[in-house]
Amino acid sequence: QVQFVESGGGLVQPGGSLRLSCTASGSFFSIYTMAWYRQPPGKQRDLVATIAKGGGTNYADSVKGRFTISRDNAKNTVYLQMNSLKPEDTAVYFCNRDLGFQVSWGQGTQVTVSS
Repeated sequence: QVQFVESGGGLVQPGGSLRLSCTASGSFFSIYTMAWYRQPPGKQRDLVATIAKGGGTNYADSVKGRFTISRDNAKNTVYLQMNSLKPEDTAVYFCNRDLGFQVSWGQGTQVTVSS
C-alpha cells in the first residue's frame, strides 16, 4: 500500500521561502503524475501543482510564478519550492497522485505564513 510522508513545513514571514518534501513508499512512483494539495483552515483541500512522469508541470493560478514542483523518481520523492509566501498560503500541505488516482492521504505538513 502506498503511503506518503510530507515534511518541511513551518512558520515563515511573508515574502519568505520553504521547501516541502514528500516521500512515497511502494512501487510504481515514477509512472504517476504527482501532485501537491493544500487545505487552509476551515476550507476544502485544493490542488496546488502537478508534475507528470515526464516532468511537465501545472500550477494553480494562485501560486503560479511563486511555487515550483519537482520530482526525483530515484528517491520516490516530490518537492515543492515555495517562494514569496503570502499569509493566504497558510494551510496543511499534502502530496498524493493526481486527481482521480489518489490513494490514502498522509498527515501533511503545516505551513504558516505570518509576521
